[in-house]
Amino acid sequence: MWYYDSKKDDSELIAKLNELADKLPTRGLDEYVGRLRAQGYPWNRKRIYRVYKMMRLEKRRKRKRRLPTRNPEPLQVPSRPNHCWSMDFMSDALENGRRIRVLNIIDDFNREALWVDGQYSYPSEFVIRALQNLEVERGLPVKIRVDNGPEFISHKLRDYCKVKGINLEHIKPGTPTQNAYVERFNRHFREDVLDAYLFSSLQQVNIICDKWKKDYNDNHPHRSLGYRSPKAFKELYSKEIIYSESVKAKINDSLPSPALTEST
Repeated sequence: MWYYDSKKDDSELIAKLNELADKLPTRGLDEYVGRLRAQGYPWNRKRIYRVYKMMRLEKRRKRKRRLPTRNPEPLQVPSRPNHCWSMDFMSDALENGRRIRVLNIIDDFNREALWVDGQYSYPSEFVIRALQNLEVERGLPVKIRVDNGPEFISHKLRDYCKVKGINLEHIKPGTPTQNAYVERFNRHFREDVLDAYLFSSLQQVNIICDKWKKDYNDNHPHRSLGYRSPKAFKELYSKEIIYSESVKAKINDSLPSPALTEST
């Protein structure tokens, strides 16, 4: 006696289930059956369930958080202070092994260290607090360049920057060179502070950070700034602005007034 061995081609169904599982990894069989029927496919629930089990789709797939496409502007030296800042985190540990994080914020114009602060953890609320403190001291920038760390892609930070009119510019993942100014700053900070000291407390970390920040801004020579420190370069910029404004004022004063010109 002969029996007919039916072999069904499930390749199309497998492809559709894979497509649905990639698009909707947290949904289950009922969702997939409903969508396939809505799209007009003839497979019944029993067949879909058989292939679903064969593909082990009942084992939940971990959803990957998708980052939007990042197309930051090319790295350029701003023409004035407070136009573009850069932010980044660094990690280290105390003597007792407890981890700490340090938030660094610099002004790209003159590489001035604006914020160097250590905490045991640094959620987005702390980042916003740092920006609020800087707003009181010097105002806020037009844009801030950051990487794609969880603190920098949070809804809270995005909403805060939107309210303040700040363009939060994210670099492409895996390309730290797009944030080169703060990366170079981080290298000096690690060599001079994190790799040079054994910290016994968070308070000690921040005391050393404050001293180092002041010395860096006052004395560290940058080749790109004509071997001037961030403070000296900013002072030179301020003098040039004052000088150019005074020259413009003298030129305007020397020009005849429209009323006098018309009368003559």
